[in-house]
Amino acid sequence: MSDSEKKLPTLKRRSRDVTDGDNRAPNRGMLRAVGFGDQDFEKPIVGIASADSDVTPCNMHLHELAEQVRRGIYEAHGVAQTFGTITVSDGIAMGHEGMKFSLVSREVIADSIEVVAGAQRFDAVIGIGGCDKNMPGAVMAMCRLNVPSLFVYGGTILPGKSAEGKDIDIVSIFEAVGQYKVGVIDKEKLHDIECHAIPGPGSCGGMYTANTMASAIETLGLSLPGSSSHPAVSEEKKVDCRATGPAIMNLLQQNICPKDILTRPAFENAMTIVMALGGSTNAVLHLIAIAHEIGITLTIDDFDAVSRKVPTLADLKPSGRYVMADLYQVGGIPAVQKLLLEAGLLDGNCLTVTGKTLQENLADFPSLTDGQKIIRPIDNPISPHGPMAILKGNLAPEGAVYKTSGLKVTTLEGPARVFDCEEEAFADITSGKIKKGDVVIIRYEGPKGGPGMREMLSVTGALVGEGLAEEVALITDGRFSGGSHGFVIGHVAPEAQVGGAIAIVQEGDTIRIDAENRLLEIAINEEEIQERLKSWKAPAPKYPRGVMAKYVKLVS
Repeated sequence: MSDSEKKLPTLKRRSRDVTDGDNRAPNRGMLRAVGFGDQDFEKPIVGIASADSDVTPCNMHLHELAEQVRRGIYEAHGVAQTFGTITVSDGIAMGHEGMKFSLVSREVIADSIEVVAGAQRFDAVIGIGGCDKNMPGAVMAMCRLNVPSLFVYGGTILPGKSAEGKDIDIVSIFEAVGQYKVGVIDKEKLHDIECHAIPGPGSCGGMYTANTMASAIETLGLSLPGSSSHPAVSEEKKVDCRATGPAIMNLLQQNICPKDILTRPAFENAMTIVMALGGSTNAVLHLIAIAHEIGITLTIDDFDAVSRKVPTLADLKPSGRYVMADLYQVGGIPAVQKLLLEAGLLDGNCLTVTGKTLQENLADFPSLTDGQKIIRPIDNPISPHGPMAILKGNLAPEGAVYKTSGLKVTTLEGPARVFDCEEEAFADITSGKIKKGDVVIIRYEGPKGGPGMREMLSVTGALVGEGLAEEVALITDGRFSGGSHGFVIGHVAPEAQVGGAIAIVQEGDTIRIDAENRLLEIAINEEEIQERLKSWKAPAPKYPRGVMAKYVKLVS
């Protein structure tokens, strides 16, 4: 027996509850039926939470990755048990009632992993996810459990190819719908883009929410270095999955848990990478939720502070030209981290799942490839600030998230065009009723009002396709896909359902947006706002029972 095997019983801090002693004979009997032998009862048990599913290309290959993780654990003298958790495909749910269930799925994922890991008494947990909500959901559960934990990203999809050989992806299809509606492309071209944009497994390819969160989680220190950049179908992805076995055993031996890794500086690092990459605004609500679970206070104002000091360096979609698979070819996330570390924008002393610090990890990685065009130098950024700003004012006293990436003009004053749901707005946009200079208000789409805080990629995609991305502002108490770009402001708080000022905006009211001064205002005085609120009544709940009803009662 090797020295590492002799130490194994000391690593069974939780699983001894189900494996040790005569009284646990029934428990062991159940485990024998699923493949345990006598020697396995002496090993730590690692739970593998896999979001494998064929409901979305993001997750359709995760069973293969889970098997690589499982092999790695056994090779490192542990024993593994794999269990499933759900996933929702944002791309498929987008634009209709189904999208209301997307953000809710994050809580269901977190709860399900916590429940299984708590009941089975796993000594450690590895989460494997590919779609947007799998990742924060898994990490939130790890925070609650606070056992040695590690997250594995399913990897980015490779770009598709149009008939002309142009790189295309899921957002290309949403934007093609708008182009088709205004006659820029014909139905044959729309069908070509639909058929070729998504070539196989992996998460949406630009710096959309999945790749943003994968990059943030790696920078938090909860994924193996470099793993967030590896494409889903690459050999490197299989290798980093296999490497999680030794890594999780090392975490067990050192008893390193999420609370040791997820410190305030770690979250500041994660916010920094999001800004530098021009990442998704969804990182705001996901990182705040993760911080809450670990007991760290993170607010929208923290994101604004980081956005003011960290430049946007990455020429990545949706507002740029390249995708994550291109970034991988020139050094990936570690190379970007090295650039930021050298500039003094990252804290290299933060602990990671390797048991080493971020700075120690990066010593083993090369810098960005000479001559690459995807990541700009610190002194010549795409923008001197991050891709988002937090706006406040009488329309959003508690704040709103403004996605500024790619915009040449970030100030607008115009008449409100008011809609009480996404579908109404989409109908008017695609029928040509929205004109240059309009400010589209979509309300009752917040966490409680939607419920579920829908993303608006169908709407933003239509505006881009019609050439109105920077000519029309879109304001909502809902949120936006990482694939959205244009003049978009979401997360307006308080939301309409609870009596926020967005509920009393009237058709034609003048709306002022000023990113430089961080203002979002309706051009009426406070007295008029209060008079309108007196006659306002909250709409009846759309879901009186079930998971959505529970969500409405608990969400804030």
